[in-house]
Amino acid sequence: MRRAETIEQIVDVAVDVMAEHGVAGLSLGEVARRVGIRPPSLYVYFPSKNAVYDAVFARGWRQVLDAMSVYGEPDDATELRAYALDFGTSYVRWSVEHPVYAQLMGWRPVPNYAPSAEAYAPAVVVFERGVRIMGRLQELGLFRDDVTPKQLLQTWTVLTTGVITQQLSNAPDEPLDSGTFTTMLPTLIDMYLAHFAPGQRTAPPRRGRHAHQR
Repeated sequence: MRRAETIEQIVDVAVDVMAEHGVAGLSLGEVARRVGIRPPSLYVYFPSKNAVYDAVFARGWRQVLDAMSVYGEPDDATELRAYALDFGTSYVRWSVEHPVYAQLMGWRPVPNYAPSAEAYAPAVVVFERGVRIMGRLQELGLFRDDVTPKQLLQTWTVLTTGVITQQLSNAPDEPLDSGTFTTMLPTLIDMYLAHFAPGQRTAPPRRGRHAHQR
């Protein structure tokens, strides 16, 4: 039990250090000092700095998965805009309130670091659940049927991650409810829903007048 508690404490402190010095500015020596152990002792718990990054990365996605679990599967009573707005706002709120996690999870701020397969596993679960939700919404007739659930989710993640990125990059101290970019979320979601509404189709690209003729 004591080992597990120390590991969690190290991760907590690592997040604090990254919040102060930037995600790429993690210093294991500083983490050890704040935890109250000698730097070599830190390697008893984590074999490398990347292992600490892995622990933060995995914890973040587990927290997102926990947040998603409060939303039930869509059903016949689901009102799409309310569902999408609540779902999207919840994820954006979590991200802007946990900027260290969000940067490590959504960007690549640390040179030569990529999450291990084990650390990435919770992200895969989140993505698979998202695809399932999109598929269910499509089965209910709330999205058009000429796109795949995976495409619906990928477009959704571009939308939400774009809002998060803009807010954290340009106005990180603004609250979500009045943020320059976070307040754009309802409008962007309306655009998304209109684009993927049943009956809508994306017109194929038109060939230019000077396209090559065989």
